[in-house]
Amino acid sequence: MKEIQTYIKPGLRVHLVGVGGVSMAPLAEVLHGRGVKVTGSDLHESPAVEHLRSLGISVTIGHLPESVKGAGCVIRTAAVHDSNPEIAAALEAGIPVFQRAQAWGAIMSHYKNALCVAGTHGKTTTTAMCTHIFLAAGRDPSVMLGGTLPILGAGHRVGQGDTMIAESCEYCNSFLSFCPTVAVILNVEEDHLDFFRDLDDIKASFRRFAQLVPASGRVILNGDDPGARGAAGDLNPFVFGLEDGADCTAEGLTWERGLPAFDIAVHGEKYAHVSLSVGGLHNVSNALAAASAAYVLGVPGPAVEKGLSAFTGAGRRFERKGVFRGAEVVDDYAHHPQELRALLTSARQMGYQRVVCAFQPHTYSRTRDLFDDFVEVLKLPDRLVLAEIFPARETDTLGMSSQKLADRIPGAVCCAGLEETARKLAELARPGDLILTVGAGDIVRAGELLLQMEA
Repeated sequence: MKEIQTYIKPGLRVHLVGVGGVSMAPLAEVLHGRGVKVTGSDLHESPAVEHLRSLGISVTIGHLPESVKGAGCVIRTAAVHDSNPEIAAALEAGIPVFQRAQAWGAIMSHYKNALCVAGTHGKTTTTAMCTHIFLAAGRDPSVMLGGTLPILGAGHRVGQGDTMIAESCEYCNSFLSFCPTVAVILNVEEDHLDFFRDLDDIKASFRRFAQLVPASGRVILNGDDPGARGAAGDLNPFVFGLEDGADCTAEGLTWERGLPAFDIAVHGEKYAHVSLSVGGLHNVSNALAAASAAYVLGVPGPAVEKGLSAFTGAGRRFERKGVFRGAEVVDDYAHHPQELRALLTSARQMGYQRVVCAFQPHTYSRTRDLFDDFVEVLKLPDRLVLAEIFPARETDTLGMSSQKLADRIPGAVCCAGLEETARKLAELARPGDLILTVGAGDIVRAGELLLQMEA
């Protein structure tokens, strides 16, 4: 099969299956802007679909075999399988089918700077911080983000500058289709064990990602994280971190109500001073990663200061949703034990009377593979409410449940659905509490239902 670059040229037609998705919609917009004839399909109407139609992109609702007729190639997400009617029709007709990541990789190759942010966790926040910095610097970047960023009003941006900033996910080795000139590796830990064999397999994938960077580019990694250090091999990386020996570090770190302020020093000299509006030591690390990327790409320190001072978080990353009977309701996407630990540790430093956490585990396999780690970290909140596991792409063949977690955690309660979860939170809520709805599924609805009770 020919390379995807052969098919995504001006005048040629490309069909995107699942075009309303978080990274498919910006892909459609970028291809359309490059003069490619884009059509797409999605299961549902959505604001993203409406926006694409407003640009002149034809979108069909439903997966109809005839939709691929006449397309030069078809692009799909990893969630769309060969059994999908459109994919099956394309394969039968001999129409090449590519993955979304392959298309993004091909697009990146046209940018002078392709800044790719990878890691087991922290990717969305760090990519968003980079976006703020490069916008503040007037670099007019294109952006592909795995969440919504308020400054963009979306999860993507199509700019006219020479820089693309892309969140880069390791699942199914997707990021190995990218073409980074600067690769950021935040951390490397066990996750996605429904795809990877073990931690060594994950480390090998990140190492291959780092090796994609050309000699003229730069690998940036977290010197505080053993997994990240192991991914660099002999690539002479630019290292950020809080431990001695980092190229970029935080000096004079102070805290006020859980929010940090510090100098960013590069090679021992002050580069910028920042006061963050997002808490936790993990966000100090994320800010150092973003500042390191800015530094190696020639962004001046004042733009780093301006960009990070304006950053208040990405969507579903400690996102304040409202107040219920004097308790603040906040939503967060954390779904890995280390993400939970960072979130809950930070929350406990913010001066609330109690931290009440409603957690929805994400996938049966992750819950099983990291069960003991979840048990330990979920003991941190003052009160814990567990919603049932969000299955995502899986069916329950493992006999795993949230009740099994609850049985191991003193005081934990398990709720059958989001309505019951919201009712339990209403029962628990006191003035001065922080109520967290946490997980990568639809747990955000529990907080929204809770706030509707107040109305």
